[in-house]
Amino acid sequence: MSGGDLHWTARTGAALRGTLSVPGDKSVSHRAIMFAALAEGVSRIEGFLEGEDARATEAVFRRLGVSIDAPGPGRRVVHGVGLHGLRGVDGPLDCGNAGTAMRLLAGLFAGQAFDTTLVGDVSLSKRPMRRVTEPLARMGARIDTGEGGLPPLHIHGGTPLKGIEFETPVASAQVKSALLLAGLYAQGTTTVHEAQPTRDYTERMLAAFGWPIDFAPGHARLEGGHRLQAMNVIVPADFSSAAFFIVAATLIPGSELRLRRVGMNPRRVGLLHVLRLMGADIHAESADEQGGEPVADLVVRHAPLRGIEVPEEHVADMIDEFPVLFVAAACAEGATVVRGASELRVKESDRIGTVAAGLRALGIRVDETPDGATVHGGAPGGGRIDSHGDHRVAMAFAVAGQMASAPVRIDDIANVATSFPGFDAMAREVGFGLD
Repeated sequence: MSGGDLHWTARTGAALRGTLSVPGDKSVSHRAIMFAALAEGVSRIEGFLEGEDARATEAVFRRLGVSIDAPGPGRRVVHGVGLHGLRGVDGPLDCGNAGTAMRLLAGLFAGQAFDTTLVGDVSLSKRPMRRVTEPLARMGARIDTGEGGLPPLHIHGGTPLKGIEFETPVASAQVKSALLLAGLYAQGTTTVHEAQPTRDYTERMLAAFGWPIDFAPGHARLEGGHRLQAMNVIVPADFSSAAFFIVAATLIPGSELRLRRVGMNPRRVGLLHVLRLMGADIHAESADEQGGEPVADLVVRHAPLRGIEVPEEHVADMIDEFPVLFVAAACAEGATVVRGASELRVKESDRIGTVAAGLRALGIRVDETPDGATVHGGAPGGGRIDSHGDHRVAMAFAVAGQMASAPVRIDDIANVATSFPGFDAMAREVGFGLD
């Protein structure tokens, strides 16, 4: 069955009540598998995301000779092979829909002794890769791309790498991470400077696995030639997955929802800051740290929202949450203005265009710009939405349907399984109208 054959119908449900544990963080799950595979010794991972993207990364390392046991859901035991212990294989390695996997692996495989070819699904095959391959080439990597700098990527092995100092032209944790991973194999020092700080999952986890690394917001530096040591990783709940319930509980009158052990990486929680500026009632409790990552319980209560001009300093820290922010803006009083989000044009879909078209189908006025949009708050009506295979767009409109005056049909939802398997069942459990 193709993705276009699967759909949801979202309609007004009940006030959201209860306690939820959303799946593990996808970004941390990818990196936990990668670093555990390259470490010396046996690592245990708890809270691993059982989604297609993270499993695609796991499958790649299995093919390269890493033994990975799965003793139960969300649990992995990874028998590390060391930095130089991967074994090349014939045929391409399939990243599925995982852009994070493809871009990070491009850096990692640039330092291997063997050639590799990375392929992806139809959506991933349309995503730009030059932003990664060009700076890697400055380090000495040889990577061939498809036409227009798109996948597949053919990475030539046996090429000596040298550390470089690089200033990223676009805010991208994936580009930074690809260079740092290549830097593990490079001679000398690799330094990345960012005009706008991005997520530091790679830096935090490298340090946790024992690699000497110097990092601060907007800056990271490491030297090649060290080792990764096995460790146990507890993956926090994924903030991007929690975001749909945070917005829904904010919007739906009478709601009070507790979200357990949510990852609170400072470079990830821009949506929290923006929603609070709009008037949301969200409290963090039981703050702690897991696997180098800060976590907290989030308690969300219904509160009326007002439109704002979104501060640009929060944009890079909420790039995955814009579909559901646009839904919040559609239900707020007044206009919400977003600028500086051109990266949304090259995600799984053109997220600005896709979400704007969906909101218009529900009767909401949206003025698009090249790097953002103005969403004029109102009362969403019913309609039919094409998610264009974008998992975050599909889930965002499931939230919109809870506030709509008539049912909302959401088409092409198969890719939701890449990041949040079981979203619909969990949503119904706390009060969503969704079938």
